[in-house]
Amino acid sequence: MLEFIVAILLLVLGGLAAVLLSARPQAAQAAGQIGAIAGSALGLFVSIRALVTGEVEGMSGAWPMPGGGLHLEIDALSAFFLLPVFGLSVVTGLYGRSYLAGGDSGRGSAATWFHLNLLTAAMALVITARDGLLFLLAWEIMALAPFFLVIFNDRQASVRHAAWTYLAATHLGTAFLLVLFVMVGGLAGTSDFSGYAAALRDHPTLASGVFLLALVGFGSKAGIVPAHVWLPEAHPVAPSHASALMSGAMIKVGIYGLVRILTMLGTPPAWWGWVLIAAGVSSGVLGVLFALAQHDLKRLLAYHSVENIGIILLGIGLGVLGLAQGMTTLAVIGFAAGLLHVLNHSIFKGLLFLGAGAVQHAAGSLELEELGGLFKRMPWTGTTFLIGSAAIVGLPPLNGFISEFLLFYAGFLGLVQSTVNIAVAGLISLVAMGLISGLAAACFAKAFGIVFLGSARSREAGDAHEAAAPMCAAMAILALLCVAIGLAAPVVVSSLASVVAGAAGLPDGQVRASLATVAVPLSMVVAVFAVMIGVAALAWAVRSYRLARPGIRRGPVWGCGFLRPTPRMQYTASSFAEPLTTQFRFFIRNRETLVPPRGYFPAVGSYSSDSGDPFLRLLFAPSFRWFSAVVGRMNVVQHGHTHIYVLYVAATLVALLIWGSL
Repeated sequence: MLEFIVAILLLVLGGLAAVLLSARPQAAQAAGQIGAIAGSALGLFVSIRALVTGEVEGMSGAWPMPGGGLHLEIDALSAFFLLPVFGLSVVTGLYGRSYLAGGDSGRGSAATWFHLNLLTAAMALVITARDGLLFLLAWEIMALAPFFLVIFNDRQASVRHAAWTYLAATHLGTAFLLVLFVMVGGLAGTSDFSGYAAALRDHPTLASGVFLLALVGFGSKAGIVPAHVWLPEAHPVAPSHASALMSGAMIKVGIYGLVRILTMLGTPPAWWGWVLIAAGVSSGVLGVLFALAQHDLKRLLAYHSVENIGIILLGIGLGVLGLAQGMTTLAVIGFAAGLLHVLNHSIFKGLLFLGAGAVQHAAGSLELEELGGLFKRMPWTGTTFLIGSAAIVGLPPLNGFISEFLLFYAGFLGLVQSTVNIAVAGLISLVAMGLISGLAAACFAKAFGIVFLGSARSREAGDAHEAAAPMCAAMAILALLCVAIGLAAPVVVSSLASVVAGAAGLPDGQVRASLATVAVPLSMVVAVFAVMIGVAALAWAVRSYRLARPGIRRGPVWGCGFLRPTPRMQYTASSFAEPLTTQFRFFIRNRETLVPPRGYFPAVGSYSSDSGDPFLRLLFAPSFRWFSAVVGRMNVVQHGHTHIYVLYVAATLVALLIWGSL
């Protein structure tokens, strides 16, 4: 455990050094980067060691704060969730210095390193905390650090709005968690997690209330619909490597919190599984639909985070339902699918956000309608982005396919059961996953095609250049992991046994036996597609060799009569997605503005669509306005007279003394 503490200290000290050296931008950047990479690499080593050895590492002791204690522990479940936290932090640390060098490289960049390192340290402490007060303290630090990353470009009103939206949403969830920990801690008579499980299992009715509080509190951090509204606001305006860490790791801490609470609640009732399945289906389907309508690349990726959180919840929901019905294999495969997708999503979504940052860095924009033709100018970024796109839509043999294959397998396991409710759950999950996968494929065909193919739609896109070498290296690492996990799928799935056993509360032997049932079909699928990749690579090598011969000339592709095409002749992002967005207009709620052309020789004509989040527009924005109006009436007590403020303090102290004497 000593190495873990050293890793946290390296992260924090690296961030502090960056702030202290902010007057010397290059030194500040170096200090922040070294702290991020060194601390996260050490933490990653500790996490992998805990998973490989199976040993539980921990430490406990007193601290000066009243109540609670300093209790940290790394078991299999914590070690697994630490992988995306520390792993992504290493990659974003490698990427971040070159990315920030293209913009504000002074005090703003130093503050970015500080808050980025602080976010990583806080996430690690949340995952390892075994004391309620320590957990909430680390959770609050984790909630505040991203606010300063989101508000990095605070001169823009839209950025400030996004930051405050994030802050309001995250503290709404924190309020539910505060109620949860106060209630459970009071019941158990201790803030230590070891006393929570026994207290909750003696009060099954209270356990259901704790489950709902956890779902709302942790779900707001994870981005479950409708508490997802901060993601599409915050991710587009934060630095891209910060967006990668927030989407790839931070929202998974919400999933960790939910799973950790589930381990304390004993055997779940079936309706908990149904609630998780419903949340997963709604988040998955609505997330991909909203993504399909977006024109901003990072906003599109943010909605896909909502979609993938839905996929994770769908797997966990099937697992919980299997536990409730005593179906061990369904429970194991469901939990394995959800947990593996946690890791897979952190890799390919981190890759895609870093690719979006490279595009913004080179072309100066993330608006899809201003990009195009970037593959010729940015082949490295384009290739890695294509791998990430294929992984996120679940194409084999990449890592996204493996976890989605497990989820489809769990759905089929449920469908063939004689129990009606399990069969219905399996059918719902299969239909939902089929719809999500198809829409995701269409969305990333749009994203990759509009951004990287065709002709440049702006002068900046036409002048774009490849990203710096460290940025390309960071993207290459994640792209290789997408391929490696996919090709090593049987080994990866079998290595999840201890993690699934800890999450589901099942014996290790039962878990391994259940995972073995999926090993043979998974191995066959991976082998087939590995052979197909080998054949395709051989064909490409032969073609390249033949085209390199003397006498072979290159010429323009036949233009079908359009020998001088312009960008106006290409599909736009809106027109590409329009057939699908029209079919789902009830959910997407696009606001359209049309000025139709009139006459034989029309002088004007235009069409535009705005795909703002309907939940934010119709639910949260009115609620925020109402709350602001109510709180605004309390300004009467803020009149600027210090002696009146002192009177408030004295009156409060007197009231507390009277209350304490009763």
